[in-house]
Amino acid sequence: MLLAEVENFEKWVHETKFKIMRPSTMNKYGVVLDDFGMKTILEKLMESKVFFPEVGGSNLDSHHGFVLEYGIDRDADLGFHVDDSEVSSNVGMGKQFSGGELFFRGVRCDKHVNTETQPEEIFDYSHVPGRAVLHRGRHRHGARATTSGNRINLLLWCRSSVFRESRKYQKDFSSWCAECQRKKKERQRQSVAAIKMDLLRREGQTAT
Repeated sequence: MLLAEVENFEKWVHETKFKIMRPSTMNKYGVVLDDFGMKTILEKLMESKVFFPEVGGSNLDSHHGFVLEYGIDRDADLGFHVDDSEVSSNVGMGKQFSGGELFFRGVRCDKHVNTETQPEEIFDYSHVPGRAVLHRGRHRHGARATTSGNRINLLLWCRSSVFRESRKYQKDFSSWCAECQRKKKERQRQSVAAIKMDLLRREGQTAT
């Protein structure tokens, strides 16, 4: 039913040449679900479960829900990016298609968003109609080209104004940024190594 509504809306937009706001600057096709009167439903969905509390998942207070289309005469792929959200849900809606796999490459804060991907962070996912992928908004990802057919996905970006405000005053995001975690562990390793070297030096001086 939702897909039929989206198709009818797109047909109407095309026929009337009516200008509408697309879901994001990265997509030329797709519709915002609040325009279909789904605001209340999406709010209840956002508030029904708590995921990823370390990135604001326990106090989500706004959302951006939309449907995207990929394939013939539509967007083919989606470049490497992070979402404008704290928690994202991506539901495969169909139809018949090939390609379009999601590729994930690690969670990053703003400072480290362009840092190198570690081998253990490489994860690819093939969409299955009716199934959802839930991930942190700061989890870097993209979508490979849909090579045949048409792929339709429903996305819900969930946001936390409290978490966004708190980020302004933080410098360390090692509770969720993998690069911050690596740098913190390296600092700890260097600190322990320095202490050991100092102890060995003192023991050597005592022995002489």
